[in-house]
Amino acid sequence: MVTLTSYLILSAAMFIIGATGVLVRRNAIIVFMSIELMLNSVNLTLVAFSAFLGDSTGQALVFFVMTVAAAEAAVGLAIVIALFRRKQTVNLDEINILKW
Repeated sequence: MVTLTSYLILSAAMFIIGATGVLVRRNAIIVFMSIELMLNSVNLTLVAFSAFLGDSTGQALVFFVMTVAAAEAAVGLAIVIALFRRKQTVNLDEINILKW
């Protein structure tokens, strides 16, 4: 049987992988994927605690987090496409349109 500790360890591993991807990678699409991985690890934690406590509040909160993540992915992808059209790269180190 899978215990709460197993879910929390998996969630922590997913969050660490996502945080490492955000900090190490410079590709905008990889950074967005890492952020999504971190959000999914939080969702896993919410569902695990919700099932452990027998309360459905955490599962309802997951739907709101998924909605925000979908909106973030759509807006983020639109920004990446606009930056690629302007700078011909998705490397975050080379995008400096906010600098003087």
